[in-house]
Amino acid sequence: MHIEFREINENDLQEVLSIYTYYVENTTFSFHMHSLTAEEMRCLVFFDNPKYKAYVMLDREVICGYVILSQFGVREAYDETGQIAVYLKCGYTGKGIGTRAISFIEQVAVKNKFHVLIATICAENTGSIRLFESVGYEKCAHYKQAGYKFGRRLDVVA
Repeated sequence: MHIEFREINENDLQEVLSIYTYYVENTTFSFHMHSLTAEEMRCLVFFDNPKYKAYVMLDREVICGYVILSQFGVREAYDETGQIAVYLKCGYTGKGIGTRAISFIEQVAVKNKFHVLIATICAENTGSIRLFESVGYEKCAHYKQAGYKFGRRLDVVA
């Protein structure tokens, strides 16, 4: 499977929102409690600061996921630390696309002078944890019961 990356544009917003909505409504992988509006999604994938980026992943011109490099913290001391997130459309997991997405966004991060990338993941999301570990990420934090969704307390790892 040949995957291409393209910076997200307005025309991609509904498809990206559809992918994210699945995770919001059906999983603990996102800590949003309710589906987002297009405007709320726009705020998650378009950034005022040009060092933060979001890209769609295309399989033969069809959006199969997206990857985000966003702000980790609001204080200046975090300026060289980015947060990374990968979301794949159902049916596209387990095909190596997430690995390619991480590699791609790491290259973007290097160009934009990031020193560290952090993935913040619900501890139940073992697939995502394994993905990041497989490309060299190490667990550096474990927040006990930091989230609450679907009537359960959830741990978060970074």
